[in-house]
Amino acid sequence: MKTRVGVLRGGPSSEYEVSLRTGDAILKNLPPQYHPVDIFIDRGGVWHLYGVPHEPHRALAKVDVVWNALHGEYGEDGGVQELLDAHAVFYTGSGRFASAMAMNKAAAKGMLLSAGVKTPYYRILRREHIPSVSAAVLKLYRTFPQPSIVKPLGKGSSVGMAVARSAEELAHALDGAFAVSDAVLLEEFIQGREATCGVVDGFRGERHYTLLPIEICPPPESPFFDYYAKYSGQSREVCPGNFSRREMEELQELARTVHAALELRHYSRSDFIVHPRRGIYFLEVNTLPGLTAESLLPKALRAVGCEFPQFLDHVLTLALVRR
Repeated sequence: MKTRVGVLRGGPSSEYEVSLRTGDAILKNLPPQYHPVDIFIDRGGVWHLYGVPHEPHRALAKVDVVWNALHGEYGEDGGVQELLDAHAVFYTGSGRFASAMAMNKAAAKGMLLSAGVKTPYYRILRREHIPSVSAAVLKLYRTFPQPSIVKPLGKGSSVGMAVARSAEELAHALDGAFAVSDAVLLEEFIQGREATCGVVDGFRGERHYTLLPIEICPPPESPFFDYYAKYSGQSREVCPGNFSRREMEELQELARTVHAALELRHYSRSDFIVHPRRGIYFLEVNTLPGLTAESLLPKALRAVGCEFPQFLDHVLTLALVRR
């Protein structure tokens, strides 16, 4: 009897399209001992099984385990995890509390600072405290380290992020971020080499197995690894990255620390910036990193000799024993 794997994809988030592609990659690469079940959630939040609308509990009754291929709001912030827990469903990825903590960039930074992980200087801006961006922007620009980067507090895949090098750019970036989030992270923009490092639980005899760090070289038109750079195929990713041995080891140790401190589960991918003098800074963690053809985690897995179906089998095994 094959294990029925419900692949949860789509969802009411700005990363809907990426989730569809991640889910598609999983459905096509499940090893033969699994039976794939496509559970599609439309933009309105309606669940579908075999193309027919279903209540979540009825769809979940048709599977043995869920692969959570959602990204962003609902799928990555603890929302769907709470529903799955309520129905006692086995599922991949981090639990609801860890997911909620990691998705809130400020909460994650606060916890990681206490664990000794360096992050860029930052402030939290809330819409209710800034009735007029144009009136507040000059003071912000003069009193906060510049250049800066603006990030919606609870979004992934660099959605709504923008770098500001002038007061005018800062105002534009804040307007854009507040359009998609009520709270915004204003962060010091540290110029350096971008790196990302994945962690897989229980792999090759290690509690938190660390993959080789990848160096990310965004295209010239992207100031950082933004949404366009991630999914257009225009960025260049080098695995392993061209970092010194010390930098490689520190990136791996930091990725393990982030994964453990936030109590993440099964797999994660943390992003960093490597400054030539100031060292390595943590930027953010992805609790459900993309698994599309362009995504970074599958590339890092291949670099250590792990094919995608093997990874899927490993994570599903962890989920089925609730590890």
